[in-house]
This record gives sequence, C-alpha cells and structure tokens, in this order.
Amino acid sequence: MQTMNTTRNPSPKTDLAVTHVLAQLLEKLEHSPVPVGAEQYRSVVEHLVHEFEDVEQGADLGRLLDAYPAASEVYENLNYQHAGLCRSALDVSLAAEASAREAIARAMRRAEPNNKDKTHGEG
Repeated sequence: MQTMNTTRNPSPKTDLAVTHVLAQLLEKLEHSPVPVGAEQYRSVVEHLVHEFEDVEQGADLGRLLDAYPAASEVYENLNYQHAGLCRSALDVSLAAEASAREAIARAMRRAEPNNKDKTHGEG
C-alpha cells in the first residue's frame, strides 16, 4: 500500500494571494470592534503560519509584511530563532526598553524605605 507523500513542495510559492488574504483577515480580526472567537483567530493564524512556511522570501513578502503588522508579528515570531526581532522597528523597540527602565526605576524608588521612617534607636 502506498502512503500519501506529505512533504512540502521543494520550490517555494511565489504567488502571495492566499497569504495576502489571510494577512488582511488577521489585521481585521486584530482591530475588530467586536470580540472575536479564539477558534476563529487561531484558525486564521494557523493558516497564515502554513502559508509562511511555503512562500518565497523576498521583496514581495517584505512589502506584504510591512502592510500588515499583525502578520508581520506572526512571521517574526516564527523566525525568531534565526533572526530575532528583525521586523520590529528599532525606535519602537528602544522606546519600549526606555519605558521598561523607567517603570523599574519608579518601582525601585517606591520600594526604598523612607528616611523619615528610620527612627529606630533615635530619641
């Protein structure tokens, strides 16, 4: 009995039509004014992941990812082990880091004992 061959096509897809539709749909779900079901969201993301596995890397894919930030985040997460946060804007990343440092500094200042409370042994 012959089994079904489930290996991927060795030549990547150059037609991004399906990827484009899924990226557009994910963007709409991300910005939906009404709650979106987890299964619907998961289904779109899973389909998009499968498309990303088969599409050709290049300028067309880059333009698609630039146009759809939600899809870009999925793509970046899929490729994090190879390229880190390569699609995140540097200024956004730096601003997030600065904001985190400020929040940590504020928390540390609040955690420091107040000098007025240090009256142990003083009369």
